[in-house]
Amino acid sequence: MPGRKQSVAGIAIDQAGRFFIARRNAGGDLGEKWEFPGGKVETGESGEAALRREYLEEFGVPVETGSPLAEACFTHNGIQFDLRAYRIFFGNTQFNMKEHSQWRWASLGEIEELDFAGSDRLLLPGLQAYLEQQSGLQNR
Repeated sequence: MPGRKQSVAGIAIDQAGRFFIARRNAGGDLGEKWEFPGGKVETGESGEAALRREYLEEFGVPVETGSPLAEACFTHNGIQFDLRAYRIFFGNTQFNMKEHSQWRWASLGEIEELDFAGSDRLLLPGLQAYLEQQSGLQNR
């Protein structure tokens, strides 16, 4: 929508159905909160390109992007954002972390118990629906 900023989150899922999450360094509005890493989409940039850039900048690893999995809208410091979560795939997890102090794989239940970024928490229902859909497809 016009006038709204665009933001993206990268969703990596392991074989056990757990999600890749990372804890931000101390400081700032999101200091020490867990999140699905990503960031703001720059002018003229696609969501997929933004994720590839963000993961190179923040973790030092290339990622491949897949399809969108969930969406949410939120307001931060009076600015409205549209957040889109894309499936991503790592070639490796040899991270050179610059913006985060920790990373881990976590189930949706575990994520609900963590001090998780509010905007990313809005993605959880869509991610739950995605997991249920995938489970249904596998059981056919």
